[in-house]
Parts: sequence; C-alpha cells; structure tokens
Amino acid sequence: MQLSKNYIVSILKNKCPRCRTGNLFVKKNPYNLKYTTLMVENCPVCNQKTELEIGFYYGTGYVSYALTIACIVSFFIIWKIFIGFTLNVKDSRIYYCLFSNIFLILLLQPFIMRYSRTMWISWFVKYDPNINYKLSE
Repeated sequence: MQLSKNYIVSILKNKCPRCRTGNLFVKKNPYNLKYTTLMVENCPVCNQKTELEIGFYYGTGYVSYALTIACIVSFFIIWKIFIGFTLNVKDSRIYYCLFSNIFLILLLQPFIMRYSRTMWISWFVKYDPNINYKLSE
C-alpha cells in the first residue's frame, strides 16, 4: 500500500475518498478565505462527484464541532502538563490559557472546516483500489 493510499494521509491532504489521489478543493491554501470551502465538482482523477446530493455538507457542522472540542481539550491538557494553572483568582495563567486557546481555534478554523468536509465525504464514498483499472477499460 502506497503512503498516498492511506486513509489518514488522504484526509490530511484533502484527497478524494474514492481514488485517494485527486484534490477535493479548488485551492490548496485554506487561508484564502474566499476559497476555503470551495470544492471541485468532480474529482479530476476518478470523476467522483463531491456533492452527492443537495445539502450534503450540512452534517459537517457536527464533525467540525467534534474536531474543535478535540482541539480545545488537547490544548488544555498540554497547557496543564507543561505550564499548569490553578483556580486561584490571583493566578492569571488560566486566562492566558483561555485566550491562547481562543486564538488557536480561530487560527485553525479553515483547516477544521476542510477536514470536516473531507472526513464527511469519506464516510459516504468508499475507497476503490482498482479505480485506475476501471477508468482504463
């Protein structure tokens, strides 16, 4: 199995779930906010439609929420381990932690939105390892 055919790698690279080769998004840069969630209509490699039905991506809100909560919890755990904080009013480390976390989530939001779309479509479109053979026939 090639590295690009790995499920996790294909999600992290925003690749088509059917062939795991073609790009799902029009632009690679998620910080180009005009194109953050703009997807190609069909995969350039296997011709898989990216919008399976009208309103298909409404469910990505739940995935995005779960990814955001995972990032928040991970950040708090890492902060607690390396810096620590107490609930003492005079200890301001908790406030630094909260504001840093808010900044981090805002910074990661374009990535979270893309990953939630990529994960969502990968749950409904299955990988086909023989897709290249089917296209050549």
